[in-house]
Amino acid sequence: MKKIGFLSFGHWNPSSQSATRSAADALLQSIDLAVAAEALGADGAYFRVHHFARQLASPFPLLAAVGARTQRIEIGTGVIDMRYENPLYMAEEAGAADLIAGGRLQLGISRGSPEQVIEGWRYFGYAPAEGETEAEMARRHTEVFLQALAGEGFAEPNPQPMFPNPPGLLRLEPFSAGLRQRIWWGASSNATAVWAARLGMHLQSSTLKNDETGEPFHVQQAQQIRAYRAAWKAAGHAGEPRVSVSRSIFALMNAQDRLYFGSSRDQNDQFGYLDPQTRAVFGRSYAAEPEALIAQLAADEAIAEADTVLLTVPNQLGVDYNVHVLEAILKHVAPALGWR
Repeated sequence: MKKIGFLSFGHWNPSSQSATRSAADALLQSIDLAVAAEALGADGAYFRVHHFARQLASPFPLLAAVGARTQRIEIGTGVIDMRYENPLYMAEEAGAADLIAGGRLQLGISRGSPEQVIEGWRYFGYAPAEGETEAEMARRHTEVFLQALAGEGFAEPNPQPMFPNPPGLLRLEPFSAGLRQRIWWGASSNATAVWAARLGMHLQSSTLKNDETGEPFHVQQAQQIRAYRAAWKAAGHAGEPRVSVSRSIFALMNAQDRLYFGSSRDQNDQFGYLDPQTRAVFGRSYAAEPEALIAQLAADEAIAEADTVLLTVPNQLGVDYNVHVLEAILKHVAPALGWR
């Protein structure tokens, strides 16, 4: 059995060809899709976070709204860019959203990807310390965030407070017990996957990663997952870690599906550079009739290693079409692969 969720980037565009023409459309349709996905039996509703873009950005109002409208489905991010975050304020927001959702948040966080503007985190008031890289700053913010979620007091109380304080040092409120155990790290390299395991975070691995061996994407991603699990075991953490992989998967069920995805050019891995120093491998998309799709996905080593598959959805095609995309996978593909 695998958990199956969707991952939306929340794109919006005022073009007449888009079914999602405004930020309000992107937010409200995201809520509607999560409600519909829960009704279909999907396990997760996850949302990407991008700043300075016509996409979903600040995630916590959306996560809280989805939590208030649903009962069972996991609600998460994939991922929040920690270069941009005040870790203490984020802990308060996350705690509030998790309480509204009844303890269903699964927060994916990371160093983030290349953004729309140069060093956008500086506009948010953050800069690396002397001798620190932006990636190291993100990991520092992460460690502060994780400490805050542990719920231990750290702030000296005012001896003459406006309201009575409990004894001892004060923690951030609202506090949501268990949220610390539901934090995931989006790792692009094997080394950061191992770092995440040592800190007791679950692993999110997306449709791209650093090219570390030149092998096919799914082979490299499977190696990353195995390195992560070994590091988790070596760290002595209790329980089993969770691992998600993201995939673009479309079952061609009708003429509309074939029109949109039948001639996809992304059915091979792509190799390229994220920046002058970072060579990456971008994983292929899957688009075929269900029988062919089942055979292709059965050969994906990383999917076999993961317990959760996040299906990237073309949100600008509208809620109804994306419900159809999810339903086709859940009914016609997942059972044959043993995911259901």
